Amino acid sequence: MKVAHVITRMIVGGAQENTLHTCRDLVNSYGDDVLLVTGPSTGPEGDLLTKGRAGCQVVYVPSLVRPINPWKDAFAYRSIKRHLNAFQPEVVHTHSAKGGVLGRLAAASLRVPVIVHTVHGAPFHPYQSPLARWLFRWCERYAAARCHALVTVADAMTELMVSARVAPRDKFRKVYSGLDVDLFLRSNETRQEKRRELGFRDEHVVIGKIARLYHLKGHDDLIKAAAAVVKQCPLARFLFVGDGILREMLERKIRTANLEKYFHFTGLVSPQEIPSFIGAMDVLVHTSLREGLARAIPQAFIAGKPVISYDIDGASEVVKTGETGFLLRPGDIAGLVSSLHQLVADADLRSSFGIVGRQQCAEKFCHQAMTRQLRGLYQELLAGN
Repeated sequence: MKVAHVITRMIVGGAQENTLHTCRDLVNSYGDDVLLVTGPSTGPEGDLLTKGRAGCQVVYVPSLVRPINPWKDAFAYRSIKRHLNAFQPEVVHTHSAKGGVLGRLAAASLRVPVIVHTVHGAPFHPYQSPLARWLFRWCERYAAARCHALVTVADAMTELMVSARVAPRDKFRKVYSGLDVDLFLRSNETRQEKRRELGFRDEHVVIGKIARLYHLKGHDDLIKAAAAVVKQCPLARFLFVGDGILREMLERKIRTANLEKYFHFTGLVSPQEIPSFIGAMDVLVHTSLREGLARAIPQAFIAGKPVISYDIDGASEVVKTGETGFLLRPGDIAGLVSSLHQLVADADLRSSFGIVGRQQCAEKFCHQAMTRQLRGLYQELLAGN
């Protein structure tokens, strides 16, 4: 099978890791011919494709950038279409907002037999201006009419897209994100070594957050909660895994609150390092205000860690209050403080939540299962043409 994937950029992020796993699995497990079309990965988020990690043919489109730019977008569309025409794929699978729209339009103009798009997270949300929200919703509807199937990473994403009238419900398929499960099952093997490296002592209870230091990721809320948590639990420590444009601002807020000794920033880390950082944690917190289904949540569960998450998008499908962690209303700082107090103070509760989370997620989120379902969808759609 000849499959082309199109994505705006291959930064260190969840949608990009999913795409990379899919491309590699299609080549390694099924012998498919795979092309990855992507824009440049500039900025502090890093590049997943360093050191030839793609495992398939890659072409870069310099004009394919995240911000809306009509001039560059026109160039990007023509470039994507040219690369797809040269490759002659049976399937084009697109990801992310810009790459998703331009890739689907280019594939449709070439009459590619099967066009699929994955919604890793809706590009429209309540935190945008009404005009921006309307524009992104219109773009998604227009592009959805030019593909054969839409894949979502959680049921909540399907409901969101259907309610926004992006496409009818029967056009959607849910396929959970794919992870290298074995790495997270072994994440605690390096726990003591990683904690010493980060400056944490055995008695510290480490509360981690894995996310780009970017808008709507909720780092501010965790800093606010930390001020109350450390008063009652002075052995609590906070670990921010990731980098981004807001680092300086967040560090300034931490200094202003006199919390420097309680926080540690890792900076940019590779996906291969994430298991060891989760192993060093005792609790994972996910305070993002929008996300399809954050990979960090099943990653933490597979590693046997409890999770506190805002109840956004797909989080409720894996985080169960009183069973695997705590699910909170977005922005509920008091609830965040209360949940952290309970978990910091009770090692047995942390362990029991983590065990149940691992049992529920280990098989569900393996990348081989994800790719098998996606390839099955390709075959089904091809057979129907």
